[in-house]
Amino acid sequence: MKDVIHLEIGEPDLLPSPKVKTALLEAVKNDKFFYTEAKGLRKLREKISKHYKNFYDVEVDPENIIITTGTSTGFLIAFHFAKKIATPTPGYPCYENFAELENKEFIKIPTKFPEYKLKTEDLESIDFDTLMISSPNNPTGTIYSKEELKEICEFTKNNSKLLISDELYHGLVYTDNYTTALQYNKNAIIINGFSKFFCMPGLRIGWMIVPENLKREAEIIAQNILISAPTLSQYAALEAFDYEHLQKTKEEFQKRRDFLYEELKDIFPIAKPEGAFYLWCDISKYSNDSLKFANEMLEKAKVATTPGIDFGEYNNFIRIAYTKNIEELKIAAKRIKNFINSI
Repeated sequence: MKDVIHLEIGEPDLLPSPKVKTALLEAVKNDKFFYTEAKGLRKLREKISKHYKNFYDVEVDPENIIITTGTSTGFLIAFHFAKKIATPTPGYPCYENFAELENKEFIKIPTKFPEYKLKTEDLESIDFDTLMISSPNNPTGTIYSKEELKEICEFTKNNSKLLISDELYHGLVYTDNYTTALQYNKNAIIINGFSKFFCMPGLRIGWMIVPENLKREAEIIAQNILISAPTLSQYAALEAFDYEHLQKTKEEFQKRRDFLYEELKDIFPIAKPEGAFYLWCDISKYSNDSLKFANEMLEKAKVATTPGIDFGEYNNFIRIAYTKNIEELKIAAKRIKNFINSI
C-alpha cells in the first residue's frame, strides 16, 4: 500500500552518531572481514564496561561481557541456564518463542493497566527458577523505578532465582529514577544492545553480561552458535558511545512521546510511557479484536500499528510506535482521529 505511515515496527528511524559510519567505513577500508574472539573485540567490551561506569556507576569486568548478534542470541544463551521462566505480560513476543525453541517452560504473569509492573507477591505462589523482566517494557514503555527494581533483585537473590534483565531500551528513558539490575544483583544476566538507543538495528549487534559462575559456559555456547558477532558491526559499535549525540536522540523521542500522547490520550486510555518509543493504547471502547482493528485502521486510515494480541492475551489493545518525525505523527494522529470518528 502507498502512503502508509508505519508506526508498527519497533525500529528507530534516527541515525546513529556519524562516528559510527566513519568507523564502519574505516573497518571496511582496513579489511576487517575476519572473526573476532568468541566474546567479541576486547576494545568493545572495554567500551561497554566503561559505559556501565559512566551511566550507572557500576563496575563490570570486560571478561563477563559477550558481544552477541543483536539481543536475540543473548536470550538464547541466557535461556540455556533456565528451566522454568516466569515473566510479566504484556511482553515481547519472541521471549516465548525462544523458550519454546529451547523446550523451556514459560510462565506468563499478567500485569494490569496502568502500572504494568510485576510485584514480588505475584511470584510467591509460582514454581519457577528464572525470572525475566524488561525495563523499559515493550510494548507498554513502563519502567521499574530504582526502588521497585531493588525489591525484585532482593527477592531473586533471597530465593535463589536466576534473574534475566532485558535492558535494551535503556537510554531511551524519560526519568532519572532507573538503573541496571546489576546495581542490586551482581548475579543477574543483563541483555542489551545497539538497536534502539544507539539507532543501529540493522548492524545486528548487542551484548550480554553474565555472572562469574556462568561466564565460561556462556562463552562456550556463544562460540558454537555465533562463532563471533559480526566483525564490521563490532568496529562500528566502538564509536557508538557518543553521549552528546545520544542525548539528542533521547530528547527527540521524548518530544515525540509528549506530542503523540497528548494527541491520543482522549481517544484511548494510555499508560504514559516512561521509556522506549511506544504507546500502549486501550481500544476496548471500539473493539475487542485488535488484529481486525489494526487491519481496518491500515486499510481505511493508512496508519500501521501492532495488534495487542501479539504481546499476550491483550486483544483490546494496540501498540503505536512513535518512530517517525513529528510532522508524520501529526498526519498519523489526524488519520487515527478520523478513523475513530468513522466507527
